[in-house]
Amino acid sequence: MAPPTYMGLSGRPLSIAVSTVATTGFLLFGYDQGVMSGIITAPAFNNMFTETKDNSTMQGLVTAIYEIGCLAGAMLILGVGDLLGRRRAIILGAAVMLVGVIIQVTSMPGAGPLAQLIVGRVIMGVGNGINTSTIPTYQAECSKTSNRGLLICIEGGVIAFGTLIAYWIDYGASYGPDDLVWRFPIAFQVIFAVFIIFPMIFLPESPRWLLSHQRVEDADKVISAIRGYEVDSEETALERNLIMDSLRAAGGFGQKSTPIKALFTGGKTQHFRRMLLGSSAQFMQQIGGCNAVIYYFPILFEESIGETHSMSLLLGGINMIVYSIFATTSWFVIERVGRRRLFLIGSVGQCLSMVLTFACLIPGDPLTARGAAVGLFTYIAFFGATWLPLPWLYPAEVNPIKTRAKANAVSTCVNWLFNFVIVMVTPIMVTNIGWGTYLFFATVNACFIPVIYFFYPETARRSLEEIDIIFAKGHVESMSYVKAAKDLPQLQPLEIEEYARRYGLVDSNSRAGAAGRDARDEEEKAAISGGSSSNNTSNAVIVDEHGVEAGLGDGLKTSERADRD
Repeated sequence: MAPPTYMGLSGRPLSIAVSTVATTGFLLFGYDQGVMSGIITAPAFNNMFTETKDNSTMQGLVTAIYEIGCLAGAMLILGVGDLLGRRRAIILGAAVMLVGVIIQVTSMPGAGPLAQLIVGRVIMGVGNGINTSTIPTYQAECSKTSNRGLLICIEGGVIAFGTLIAYWIDYGASYGPDDLVWRFPIAFQVIFAVFIIFPMIFLPESPRWLLSHQRVEDADKVISAIRGYEVDSEETALERNLIMDSLRAAGGFGQKSTPIKALFTGGKTQHFRRMLLGSSAQFMQQIGGCNAVIYYFPILFEESIGETHSMSLLLGGINMIVYSIFATTSWFVIERVGRRRLFLIGSVGQCLSMVLTFACLIPGDPLTARGAAVGLFTYIAFFGATWLPLPWLYPAEVNPIKTRAKANAVSTCVNWLFNFVIVMVTPIMVTNIGWGTYLFFATVNACFIPVIYFFYPETARRSLEEIDIIFAKGHVESMSYVKAAKDLPQLQPLEIEEYARRYGLVDSNSRAGAAGRDARDEEEKAAISGGSSSNNTSNAVIVDEHGVEAGLGDGLKTSERADRD
């Protein structure tokens, strides 16, 4: 019996299709991140939107208001993401971005064009906030352990390629008619949005989301399609059972939406700590100065180094080529080197690059100031190879299945909030304190190093269920979670069950061996997928003498006991 198909695909081709569409979402993110840098100071743009001409505060507002929309989109997913599901949320996000593009490019003179542009940017930001909160979760939940890090790093890496495309389209459009200078670069985003919406209609939902909503048969179909298994194969059943065990341990089975208060629990599941780890990665990415360079690279060259607008655009385009080249580096080393080392390497490299930048700007000599360009180039190289993809990967990995959607949305909210702050204040900082801007970013990057070293456990080559065990081990044995990750051996699927029982993530009395499990699987399928029988409903929950739900249930008692312990 052949595996089921989506879009006529199964196995590796289907996984590639899922990854391609997910990656396009981040390509669009990168494009929109870079598109304003080349047009915000263009004469044609300033003549249309006169308030932005020679006004660094208004330029910062027009650029940064997009991040407020992204923050609103991420907060929307925080509230309704578990109900929408991953697939529908991505479709919604791309459709909202499409509407935002149309509003922006239809701005006309004499009809409040700046207000219309700002509204369009905010709406487009809402769509991007939805997508950036959802796509890493969707990719992580559909990927194999062996290539999860690579696939999400590719997503993060293509942000650089999107920015590269934006810079060069800006540069090419700058030689055209006034309308082409700014309308075409903004309108070009429609291509990406359409490429996300239509394939996503036919692609599968996340199997973990389906199981959290008790749609066992649908989840079996998706697992078998993505992995290339037969629906009734042992491999499909094993993967489904591991996911369901993880859901029960976290209390996420049968809950259509995880309550926000679950994000603030501790115990064996360590929901709060894991949310903080993911959110702090996004926080550090932003305050490290990345968008001060990406958004304002041409402006920095004009203001700090004294180049012409055309030459600044050209150098910005070259810088984005460097950015894109180094963004691919993580694809080849992410599993070999690991997350922690890449975080540390990136922090050191970014710090030293900013030191070089401000040191060359101190004399105030245009010739010496060219050395600052070298610092900006090396900064973007280190950032592209490390801090660009990692904060999108780490929250999707480190958070447990019960809180993954909401915790990932929180981390994305943090990203967009501080993205807005940095993008808003950078032109003002450059105008008022000059080289002190880069001294500030050098100091901030130096502060990242001890935080990562002491608090960030390694997640490379770990299944999502193994990561749950790392935090349970650290809590039960009262050890550093970094040490728990180092001490825990690589686990096979059956070993994961054994360790989950050892650390209290799964109730040992509810595991009576393979025969009992198979019987339970059949009962669960009948209870959930059979649907209408009152007998099925009554048999859906089995409570043992400890009061722990050993059958389907909603897992709440298991979760509460783990958190309390």
